[in-house]
Amino acid sequence: MFRAHTSRTVLAWLLACTASFAADPIEPADFAALHTLIQPKSEESAWLSIPWQTDLWQAREQAAAAGKPILLWEMDGHPLGCT
Repeated sequence: MFRAHTSRTVLAWLLACTASFAADPIEPADFAALHTLIQPKSEESAWLSIPWQTDLWQAREQAAAAGKPILLWEMDGHPLGCT
């Protein structure tokens, strides 16, 4: 009983604190300028022009044919980084 009451009290307190720190809404007149500001610049998106391979064996064959090395980017865990 005490545990449930404490949990509800803590949850209510957290919700109240979170609501008090909410950001001001973006004015419609400012939206276009802010949207343009946060878009990646062309030099920040250069990695999109690389023909990335998802099949290691095909990448190995292409690299061998071109006489180039392979950059292997491998990660463990959740694909969205939610670990």
